[in-house]
Amino acid sequence: MSVRDVLIVGAGPAGLATAIAARHHGLDYLVIEKGTVAEAIYRFPTHMVFFTTPELLEIGNLPLTTPYEKPTRLEALRYYRKVVDTYQLQVAMHEEVTAVTATGDGDRRVFEVESRSARGHVRVREARAVVLAMGYYGRPNMLNVPGEDLPHVSHYYQEAHPFYRQRVVIVGGKNSACEAALELHRAGAHVTLVHRGEALGESVKYWVKPDIENRIKEGSIAARFATEVVEIRPTHVVVRRTGQLETDTVPADGVLLLTGYQADHDFLRRAGVEIDAETMIPRHHAETFETNVPGLFITGGQLAGRRTGTIFIENGRFHGERVAQVLAARLRTAGR
Repeated sequence: MSVRDVLIVGAGPAGLATAIAARHHGLDYLVIEKGTVAEAIYRFPTHMVFFTTPELLEIGNLPLTTPYEKPTRLEALRYYRKVVDTYQLQVAMHEEVTAVTATGDGDRRVFEVESRSARGHVRVREARAVVLAMGYYGRPNMLNVPGEDLPHVSHYYQEAHPFYRQRVVIVGGKNSACEAALELHRAGAHVTLVHRGEALGESVKYWVKPDIENRIKEGSIAARFATEVVEIRPTHVVVRRTGQLETDTVPADGVLLLTGYQADHDFLRRAGVEIDAETMIPRHHAETFETNVPGLFITGGQLAGRRTGTIFIENGRFHGERVAQVLAARLRTAGR
């Protein structure tokens, strides 16, 4: 079995930027992605517009052109496909990495990376280094309540049209929940927002917050603050005010649990990465992004821990260049 210089897990912006840098430094690399290129962006709401400007989403010095002030989800997907084609990046798609295991020490250390394809085929590849660029959008924060797995319940919101004249309960109080509530309301859905906080999150975008607050104030969007979900049933959601025993029900034809996402900490621990119990940030070197496991690096959103709002495409896209520099220097030192 051939041993590559580096295997990159994840084909989002951070992973693709790492691949471009690896290619630039002459490293033998491969990107492994469980879905498609930019899978997380693909799962964003269909009509989403980015909060940032086009140049802050760019990688590999390839311009992202748009006639708008801020790019759309569709334009971003088109752009990252163009990145892969322009740089002829090596990407194995629809393969989920299930394990990363290190064997040997020092210059003899080799990683075995096991993956499973969408059709169930298991494959093991070897590399001298591994970069985890898996993000966090693939793992929603679960409520762990009965009924969370019912077919009318989702942790992702795509578009409003299917909910026309439907009763929709949205759980959450930050950007995703507020924007979905507004879009659903304007598409003719009957929306109830359920949030465990006393008010909407402070991080809600400045142009979204007054809009959602005014809709709540006028009663066109119902809101239940300081309220938690107890159970989800086929026709309604059981809720309870914080600190109270009595429950109430909210009719629901659809339920959107937009309560945020987190990195796969269990996967990281199985790979040997230490996780800070309080912040959930993986142990890593601040300048090289190497974890406590020599040769195992992390780039992008996985580094954020609980504070997922601190690492975006805008800053995570630069991590890969530093990793590639470190790996290229090590290989030169080792005479490879």
